[in-house]
Amino acid sequence: MADVAGQRAPERGGRFGVDGARDFLTGMGQRAVAGIAEFGFGAVLLGQVVYWIAMGRRQEQPVRIVATFERCMEVGVRAIPIISMMSVTIGIMLAIQGIYSLKIFGAEDQVVIGLGFAVVREFGPLITGILVAGRTGSSLAARIGTMRISQEIDALQVMGIEPVRFVVAPALIAMTIMVPVLAFWADLVMLAGAGWYVRIELGISLGAYVDQLTSLVRVEDVMHGLYKSVLFGILITLVGVINGANVEGGAEGVGRMTTRSVVLSISAIIVTDMIFTYITTR
Repeated sequence: MADVAGQRAPERGGRFGVDGARDFLTGMGQRAVAGIAEFGFGAVLLGQVVYWIAMGRRQEQPVRIVATFERCMEVGVRAIPIISMMSVTIGIMLAIQGIYSLKIFGAEDQVVIGLGFAVVREFGPLITGILVAGRTGSSLAARIGTMRISQEIDALQVMGIEPVRFVVAPALIAMTIMVPVLAFWADLVMLAGAGWYVRIELGISLGAYVDQLTSLVRVEDVMHGLYKSVLFGILITLVGVINGANVEGGAEGVGRMTTRSVVLSISAIIVTDMIFTYITTR
């Protein structure tokens, strides 16, 4: 009996190993297919938004101007306090760390160079995108998810109203306009906070600080960050809409997809930032 048991154990283990590997690969394949499907859905969604922006008036369903202004207020104006608070804090933090690092080489008076390029090319747009993703992207996903659960989207279609034109287009327009505006504001506040600390720590006057910035930072550097901000706004909108449209399971599903929307938006922003920076600095 011992010999028989000893012979059967490896056979069972082998089957379990094969079944486990097959299940693992099957799960990976299903997740890959689902990811590709979501990417395709996002591409189609973007194309539909562009179509309704360009052709909506001819189809007698123009994009709602009032709704677009409401979304601009929500995305931009109401986000100014949190953007300002975080930007001034990060600006001071960058100045502290920059001066501390450059003291090793006795070149702390060159901190303005690093601050100028780091803020307008990277930190301003990146921090703005992350904050908007957490604040507005999650709200968009929850709103669309709630509309899906309560069958409001189906009701719009029954009434002959195109949901993409009615819900998504105003949000996308507002994002592509207001995220770059917020990023530019974040640049100014971040540099102002850094300049305040540099003045206290190194005794450099604000006038000299501004002169160094304007002589080093070019318009192309500022536009580099603003172009990325436009991409961030599009990504946040598409990710929020896709996750909201895939909500299932009531209120619990809305919460789950809202959290997923924030995680995916921030991940997409960081990866896009890396790729954009790599391409534009070659």
